[in-house]
Amino acid sequence: SSFGSARRAPGFISCCEFLRFLAFAMSKTDAAVNAAAASRDYKVYPRIDYRTITGVEGPLVIMDNVKFPTYGEIVNVNLADGSVRQGQILEVNKKKAIVQVFEGTSNIDNKNCHIEFTGDTLKMPISDDLMGRAFNGSGKPIDKGPAVLAEEFLDINGAPLNPKSRVYPKEMIQTGISAIDTMNSVVRGQKLPLFSAAGLPHNEIAAQVCRQASLVKGKDV
Repeated sequence: SSFGSARRAPGFISCCEFLRFLAFAMSKTDAAVNAAAASRDYKVYPRIDYRTITGVEGPLVIMDNVKFPTYGEIVNVNLADGSVRQGQILEVNKKKAIVQVFEGTSNIDNKNCHIEFTGDTLKMPISDDLMGRAFNGSGKPIDKGPAVLAEEFLDINGAPLNPKSRVYPKEMIQTGISAIDTMNSVVRGQKLPLFSAAGLPHNEIAAQVCRQASLVKGKDV
């Protein structure tokens, strides 16, 4: 047969068919992204503002008549000159709350200052732009670079760990002290507290354990 009437080998598609398939796949992906964005919860809750400062002690601000304060919540302290400082709730006692101001408490009074509760904990913007950057304790860039374009905001406290998901410890640590190895053996991954009274040689025992400790391989506890 001639070249014009030659059949295409099975399993091959033309360039036009491939482009049509690629456009179809991209349209499906865009539709899925738009649907996810439309169904996402974008509820915005009003922030609560208080003018109930009762005292300032060092870096701490004491507040009263606060409704439902949350431990670790981030607050914005608005000063009389219009500046805003950030703080965090350190203690909650009924209707009282103690706030630690990160930038210091100078010029904070109980007449002109008011505190805004954000209802959220301190979060860090996460993306690939973090690589090679330098930040302060609040997660703000200190290398004179641009702000991080975040893909996600994660709580700096992290998620709680599931103790049942850890690997069961089986490697015994031989301390060289027979009373510990026989009566209260220690395994790798376990904390070893030393309870002692005043005047007893607990430091010497800890140093001896560190000097003599070794893994007992091939034996399960």
